[in-house]
Amino acid sequence: MASPPITEHRPSEAQEDADRMSRSSLMMAWWAVLSAIFYLVVAAAMARSYGTANALIGIVMSILVYSAINAVLSRFAQRTGLTVAEFSRTLFGRLGALVATLIYFATALYYAVFEGYVMALALSHQSGWPMALTTLVVVIVGIALIGAGVQRFLDRFNAWLLPVYLLGMLAAVWLAIDGYGYPEGWLTRVPEGGAPAFGWWHTFTYYMGIWVLMMFTFDYARFGKDRDRRFHARITFGLPFYALAFGFSAVVGILLDATLPTAGLSEAAIVMGLLELMGLAGLVLVWVTQSRINTANYFLATSNLASLLGQWRPGKACYGLAMALVAALAWALMSADVFGYLLTALAYQGIFVVAWVGVALSHILSRAARETAPASVEEDESVYRLAGLGAWAGACLVGVVLMHQPTLASFSAPATFLLAFTLSRMLPGGSINVAGLSPSRD
Repeated sequence: MASPPITEHRPSEAQEDADRMSRSSLMMAWWAVLSAIFYLVVAAAMARSYGTANALIGIVMSILVYSAINAVLSRFAQRTGLTVAEFSRTLFGRLGALVATLIYFATALYYAVFEGYVMALALSHQSGWPMALTTLVVVIVGIALIGAGVQRFLDRFNAWLLPVYLLGMLAAVWLAIDGYGYPEGWLTRVPEGGAPAFGWWHTFTYYMGIWVLMMFTFDYARFGKDRDRRFHARITFGLPFYALAFGFSAVVGILLDATLPTAGLSEAAIVMGLLELMGLAGLVLVWVTQSRINTANYFLATSNLASLLGQWRPGKACYGLAMALVAALAWALMSADVFGYLLTALAYQGIFVVAWVGVALSHILSRAARETAPASVEEDESVYRLAGLGAWAGACLVGVVLMHQPTLASFSAPATFLLAFTLSRMLPGGSINVAGLSPSRD
């Protein structure tokens, strides 16, 4: 098994808290996720497509929704200490948990490949080394960093690099404006022909495609001490984090896109623009930003693959094997021209992730509404898990169908979430609590 059932004996609260991370350590380990160049690119793309004002409105809406949902998820994860794999087993049973963990692993791996490829491209451009070599260097560095341990090293590593990222992005904007001039009217910019109707809504739903950050939150929050739940819900995984990850990155990305003379818009285009603008300092900035977030991508891909391997090798240490497999897969995907396929896969996986969040949130909120948990629900657990699996599958099916309807595609993710949340409450067994976990004290 990847882990014992959650109804089995768990360490005392005091012992569990002693083994967890301090609030500052967990905060710095998690805030590595805010420095993805992807956030710059997606904000700039939304501004190009729907106008800057619409893009910023949709991003502010995303910041508020992400903060609210992750406050609930992080509190629950800290209180229980469960991983996404363990919690998915509670929600969907063994088979459903395997599917959820596989999707989670693949998504984290794909993001590691995308962000790592940008690092390799920058290094190849600056050094003249072939991409086969620079991608290998990127993978070795990423795996070596997570080998140091999320609780022993990554918090300090990412704390050291956070000011470099923030100041580096501000310097990039200043240099771009100094070199090419201030982009007048960037805040009121609209696409040719005018801003499409409901551009803010399209931006908001586009950001739902990266709700995998909810699962990332869950797996990081379990390292937090129970007494720090309020701090982490409000600060570490809350509004300040998303204001920087989405808000700060959006302003920087939109400004750079409006200022730099890039032919197209992509992570590679932004990277090439930074290298032309900043030279070696640009290379350092790219490696700082991408190394920070790839610590999370590689760590979560490895831990979830280890959980999958543990299903077939119970009692065996699978983490080392998982690290080796993640490294090999990441290098192979970076070396192959499969990025179009990965983007398509991520679109489908996004629907599955949004549905997972809907079922998980429904379960957590229904538990929190009860003053006490029943002494035992062993005889009903299969009913609950069948309800959870049915809600997940049904919502995913509707989401995929809507995704292929041009006029309804922007409603696919919201409909998936609402349907998963509603079905998991309505189906038989949908409100059952799992024994052994008391309701939230917050």
